[in-house]
Amino acid sequence: MDPDRPRHTGLEARIAEIVTPALEGLGYELVRVAVSGRDRPAVQIMADRADGAPMTVDDCETISRDLGAVIDVADPMPGEWRLEVSSPGIDRPLTRIKDWNRFAGHLARAEMDPPIEGRRRFSGIVLGADAEHARLRLDDGSEVALPMANLRRARLVLTDALIEATATPDRTN
Repeated sequence: MDPDRPRHTGLEARIAEIVTPALEGLGYELVRVAVSGRDRPAVQIMADRADGAPMTVDDCETISRDLGAVIDVADPMPGEWRLEVSSPGIDRPLTRIKDWNRFAGHLARAEMDPPIEGRRRFSGIVLGADAEHARLRLDDGSEVALPMANLRRARLVLTDALIEATATPDRTN
């Protein structure tokens, strides 16, 4: 697994393949693709700036304009659809190995499919990840290695420590 790219399956994987080169060419990194809805599905693209700066509304507009055209040309899904572009936010999903490593020390929740020893949901302190496993320290002090291939979803939990760690320093002139 490429630590800089999220893992997707099905239609979302196809869309990720289509948009990633254009997104990276614009100076952004793909965080997640999600498709939801039936009659007029929403294609949700979540991105980070490659330079680490916070995402702005202008960034989302740029991505939306350029990726809308790329998706139109590739035509990966029939019928009408709408594009939604956003930043991951503070309580972001953990979709890439590098996200798990960047946010080590912060609280996260993860959901597995299939369950691990009968358990689907886990909550704990992020310890990092490699190509095979994401690791959490649970409330009881034990550690769990969650197989990356079976990770259905994971996201950071909004805490004061996370807010402080991700706050943009005030600019003074």
